[in-house]
Amino acid sequence: MKTGKTLWMTAAACVAAMSGAVPAANVNAATLAVHVADQAGAPIADAVIYATPVDGRLPARPPAGAVIAQKNKMFVPLVSVIQTGASVKLPNLDDIAHDVYSLSAPKRFELKLYRGVPPHPVVFDKPGLVVLGCNIHDMMVAYLLIVDTPYFAKSDASGNATFANLPTDRYRVTVWHYRQSDANARPTQTIDASANSAATFTVKLDAE
Repeated sequence: MKTGKTLWMTAAACVAAMSGAVPAANVNAATLAVHVADQAGAPIADAVIYATPVDGRLPARPPAGAVIAQKNKMFVPLVSVIQTGASVKLPNLDDIAHDVYSLSAPKRFELKLYRGVPPHPVVFDKPGLVVLGCNIHDMMVAYLLIVDTPYFAKSDASGNATFANLPTDRYRVTVWHYRQSDANARPTQTIDASANSAATFTVKLDAE
């Protein structure tokens, strides 16, 4: 039987991998550095950046799964991004039960009161934004963006994200943040990713 500590370590390892799902080393690889700032020029953490090949060609491999844990009556991480078709595990690492649900159009579901790890992950087979909550603890919220590409990352506290080993190609690079003023906005730039490419985005945020 896995202990709470073991479950937490497993979840943390998967969460760390969520910072950028890009392929392994490629002889024709590019590096894309992205910086995201708000309307005042301050760096934005937890912005989702995803790169979609303009020609629509994607690698023929299954999408990587993810973990969104419940710990100390919070979802960890707050923001996640996955490719369409990926599965997400939702382990409860607390010593109390949670009831996780989504009313969002891309995936409506409910995992009724449970502890530990549900027997099956949840598969997200449509793109879009899913907001997770807990029917028992209203303050719990998490944001999951499902995108039609395996090339994505999240910005760090300095507003920076790096795509390493990105196949050389032309991409539509898009940014989203859970606090953006226009919930439907998707700032996008078309970028030719080469050996060393860079892009800067400004996103207007609502006050916290």
